[in-house]
Amino acid sequence: MLLIKNGHIKTMAGAEYENGCILSGNDGKIVAVAEVLEAPEGATVLDAEGRLVTPGCVEAHCHVGIHNAAMRWEGADYNEKSDPITPHMRAIDGIYPQDEYLAQAIEGGVTSACTGPGSANVVGGTFAAIKLVGNRVDKMIIKDPVAMKCAFGENPKGAFGQSSKKAPITRMATAALLRELLFKAKKYTEDKENGKEPGFDMKLEAMIPVIKREIPLKAHAHRADDILTAIRIAKEFNVLLTLDHCTDGALIAEELAEEGYPAFIGPSFGSKGKIELQNKSFTTPAKLHAAGVPISIITDAPVTPLQYLPLFAGLAAQAGLDYEEAWRAITINPANQVGIGHRVGSLEPGKDADIVIWSADPLTAIGAGAYTTIVDGKIIFQA
Repeated sequence: MLLIKNGHIKTMAGAEYENGCILSGNDGKIVAVAEVLEAPEGATVLDAEGRLVTPGCVEAHCHVGIHNAAMRWEGADYNEKSDPITPHMRAIDGIYPQDEYLAQAIEGGVTSACTGPGSANVVGGTFAAIKLVGNRVDKMIIKDPVAMKCAFGENPKGAFGQSSKKAPITRMATAALLRELLFKAKKYTEDKENGKEPGFDMKLEAMIPVIKREIPLKAHAHRADDILTAIRIAKEFNVLLTLDHCTDGALIAEELAEEGYPAFIGPSFGSKGKIELQNKSFTTPAKLHAAGVPISIITDAPVTPLQYLPLFAGLAAQAGLDYEEAWRAITINPANQVGIGHRVGSLEPGKDADIVIWSADPLTAIGAGAYTTIVDGKIIFQA
């Protein structure tokens, strides 16, 4: 058991303790959060000495583990460019747990991430939510699958049409290929449910959870028209959807608020390296939140380093996002929006004891990282 005392605890579940305690059990779950708790016999006691204590940060969209540091030598694992439609690809079959980026994220206070294929393919395969600690991906999984990756705009056009003259060459073709897959998957699912037993198709099998609204389409979309195309298709087939990157979101904030789909905003740091990134800004989270759009902030790691997720939330707060909402955008919001909020994202009894004691508030102190990072009740990192 582990008792943290004398911490300024932000639970992200409504309560905040200026000087409180957290007790976790031998099963790695939180037992209690309160102003005063006694240490059970045999428990390890950590004195936070007044430092900020929060849940481990949660990344809603990245590629760590599957797009890993070793790729510089071996070649990319995160885009299966042999075919623009590969829904049967699974992130868990490409994640390298020993990737140095995972350890760096832990030092930055990020303990969970939704990771998966890149955006070269119109449909690229499934994402998984994992803890960022472990030697074997099967034991790191929080939920798999959490979403089916699809992509709009420049990336699929560049990966296929411009390089090989293979569809999609245009945005119209990207939409058409996705529609075709969804039409086939819908009929395949209906036939199976009606006892017709269609011939086995691995790609269509992978799409059944999407058709049955068990997982969302995870739509890479930067430009306003691409975002709205993703919404149009999702509504046409009555499937769930998240809007990932959402760079032009502020231009269509009212329309997005009417639709209600979660927006995973970022990465807002770095160069505007593509035409569709011209409106990239840290003001976007504030504008979308003000309009009523559910938001999370993302790094798209390793496009930008995962350990800087809290810094990006701080920059969004500096650009107008409410401070408390900025914290929610990297903890409970992404946890709920990727379907793992019952496990992580807040400090509540029964949830995983993923806890960060900060060296300073990372949203206000540039360069602040974790003083201590705890995952499943175990101390993983200490500065």
